[in-house]
Amino acid sequence: MANTTKAAQTAKAAQTAAESAAKDAKRLSKTLPKKDAKTLLSLASDAKDAASASKKKVARSPKKVEKKATAAISSIQKATERIERKRAAEAAAKKAATEKAAAKKAAAKKATDNKLTQKKAPAAPTASAAAPGLSALTVVQLRERARTAGATGYSRLTKAQLIALLSS
Repeated sequence: MANTTKAAQTAKAAQTAAESAAKDAKRLSKTLPKKDAKTLLSLASDAKDAASASKKKVARSPKKVEKKATAAISSIQKATERIERKRAAEAAAKKAATEKAAAKKAAAKKATDNKLTQKKAPAAPTASAAAPGLSALTVVQLRERARTAGATGYSRLTKAQLIALLSS
């Protein structure tokens, strides 16, 4: 059994790492859009080529083989990081758009609810006539009156805010 030099051992380790990086890149490329997958697959094939250097080549120039393998690994890592950043940015943009649409929808609903409460408010003149007696009522009773008056959003209001809502 021939002794291998330290440089040949590190070259062999780099080849093994390049081979596993190529496998991981191929696996990841299956989940990516076509353009990104194509880029990653080409880098994976370069890494596989670097990993498949012959024993003779490793014995003759181990540092060259190691350099090629580590370069292939780093290019795969850089491409993967770039793709992940791109995907994260797209996901964040999609989430922001969804939140913006939800906020817009909620604002439209609130505006519609406000219009409905404004239309129903004149129908309750008895509440304004009973304004002096409202301060004697409890918060639960004021909320009940707000519900019967057709107001919305009264459940989180304080007693003073409920009295102001019912007296207006």
